[in-house]
Amino acid sequence: MKILAFAGSTSSTSRNRQLVKYVLKNFESDEINLIDLNDYEMPIFSVDKEKKGFPEAAKKFLKNIEECDVIICSLAEHNRIYAAAFKNIYDWASRIEVKVWQGKPMFLMTTSTGKYGGGNVMEHAKKHFPGFGADIRETFSLPQFDENFDVEKGEITNEDLAKSLQEKIKNFKKSLN
Repeated sequence: MKILAFAGSTSSTSRNRQLVKYVLKNFESDEINLIDLNDYEMPIFSVDKEKKGFPEAAKKFLKNIEECDVIICSLAEHNRIYAAAFKNIYDWASRIEVKVWQGKPMFLMTTSTGKYGGGNVMEHAKKHFPGFGADIRETFSLPQFDENFDVEKGEITNEDLAKSLQEKIKNFKKSLN
C-alpha cells in the first residue's frame, strides 16, 4: 500500500508533523511518501495569477495524491482554520482538479496546544473535504499536545488518548480491506 502523509503546516517544529510520524510507525511495512509542504511553496492564489498558468508545485501535489492508495494527514489550525501555506496549496490544486483528494481513503488528524486539539479545522475539513473528493475513513484530534506528547520519545504519553488513537488506526486499516 502506498501512503501519502503530510502535516498541514510548514513549521520546522510542527506538532502535526510529529503526530503524523508517530502514526506512520503503525504502517512501517507500507510504502510511505512523507512530504513537507515547504517543498510546495508557490505564489498566493489569485484568479489573475491563475490566468498565467498553474504552478508546478500544485501539479506535483496532485501527482502525489494520484500515485497513493491512502492519505494520512494532520492539519494545523491557525485562527480556527487551515494554516495559510496548506490553504494556498489546496486552493491551487482545487483549480486544477476540483476533486483534489481523488476519492482516496483518508485518516484525518489535528493537534494543537489547546484543549480542543485543532477541533475547529477538523470540523471544517470533515464538512468540506468530501466535496473535494475525500473519503474520510477515520479522524483523530490530539488536545494539549505539549502535555500529551513526548517530543523526545515521539509518542503520546496520555494512555487514554494513545489507546483511542490505536483503536482508530486499527479501524482505519480494517476499512481498507
